[in-house]
Formats: sequence, C-alpha cells, structure tokens
Amino acid sequence: MTEIVLDVRDLTKSYGGLKASDHLSFQLTRGDIHAVIGPNGAGKTTFIGQVMGDVRPDHGSITFAGQSLNGLSTPQRVRLGLARTFQIPRLLKEQSVEDNIALAVQARQGHSFLFWSAVAQDRSLLDPASEIMRRSALSARAKVPVALLSHGEHKQLELALALALRPQLLLLDEPMAGMGPSESRAMVQILLGLKGQVSMLLVEHDMDAVFALADRISVLVYGRIIASGTPQEIRANAEVRAAYLGEEG
Repeated sequence: MTEIVLDVRDLTKSYGGLKASDHLSFQLTRGDIHAVIGPNGAGKTTFIGQVMGDVRPDHGSITFAGQSLNGLSTPQRVRLGLARTFQIPRLLKEQSVEDNIALAVQARQGHSFLFWSAVAQDRSLLDPASEIMRRSALSARAKVPVALLSHGEHKQLELALALALRPQLLLLDEPMAGMGPSESRAMVQILLGLKGQVSMLLVEHDMDAVFALADRISVLVYGRIIASGTPQEIRANAEVRAAYLGEEG
C-alpha cells in the first residue's frame, strides 16, 4: 500500500493580481521522485517555498507524513524531516569537503561547535560524513578545499549537506542548473542511487534529467497543475506538449 508523504490541498497564493498558486493540489508518494515542471513564471519556486515555509500561503493546507505544516516555521519543518538544497548553509570554502559535511552532521546532532582539530578526530562526525560523501560521489574529493571544486561538485556538496540532515523529503530546486552534459549525467546517477531511500520533489528544466529520474511528473502552468502522471503519460499529453514540452523541442 502506497503512503502519501506530502499532501497539498487547494494551495493559493497571490501577489497583487497575479496568482502564483491557483488552488493547487499535489500528492507525493513515499520513496518516489515526483518532478514539477513548467515554463518560467509558472509558480514552481512559490510552490516549493510554501512547502518549506519560506512563503506563507493565502489559503490551503500542506500535510507532511500525516502532520499539518500550516503555521510551522522553516526550521520546524526541517526538524520534521524536510530539506531543500537551495537552503543549505553557506559553504566554508577554505575548508575541505569532509570538514563541511562533518560540521553539517554536527549541526544536525545538535552539538555545540567544536574546534577544527576536534572535528577532524571525532569519528561520530567523520563516519557519517564518509557515508554521505559516498552517496553523493564525493569520496575522492574528501580532502579538497571547497574553493577548488567545480560547479558540478559544488552542487554535489549542496546535496551532501542536505543529506546530512537525514531528511525524509528532499526538495531539489534545479539541481542541474548551470551544469554541462557530463555533470548533469553524473548528478542523475547520484539521484538514482538515492531513489527509494528518500522521497524527492524535483523542480528542474532539464527534461532529459526529469524523464530519467521521475516516477511521476506534474506540469504547472500559471499556478495550476494542468496534468499529472507517469513520464509516459506526460509525454503523450497533447495539452502538455502545447503548453510546455513543445518549447523544449
């Protein structure tokens, strides 16, 4: 029996006369990757902002793992198990990849911050950091200062820091943005490796990545979901092709 981990009902958000979310309803099944696609200005950023608590809806409800999120702050939502790559702490560029991830693990554990030398010797931080680096394909870059990473590796590190929070639901806000083809393919493989371990809400313009990753796709146009289904159903939907996919061809 499938479990709905995120249940959005009748979400409405207006900015003056513009409805960024127009009675939007959405469900994400636990363990799935559910992509939200749509043209620029469709309301995708406003939608995920409302899920994370950055944007307060005018109307509607959001339930996560059976608990209402209405009125909860972003930190409260993070403690419940949500994480968004866009909202990770600022990277410490002079420190190594391993140090950055170990400090994120430390923050999640609620410890007071230790001196660098103590962090470097604390297996309760380094062992989880090592596993997170493996899952985000950064093991070979563990000792490299963040300032020396490529753009794609920065994106991988952002994902790693989100994973350090042990989320039940990852909100991925254009994880392939600014990447070249090889970097995008590498990120797709990393996310496929996480599939089933954590639920994911993916907002992305790279249609090759979306169709490679998503279990379900919802198409957002002018704040409304005009179609939702499997990748095959979305590819075959004439309204979707006219409103969005045709722009990509």
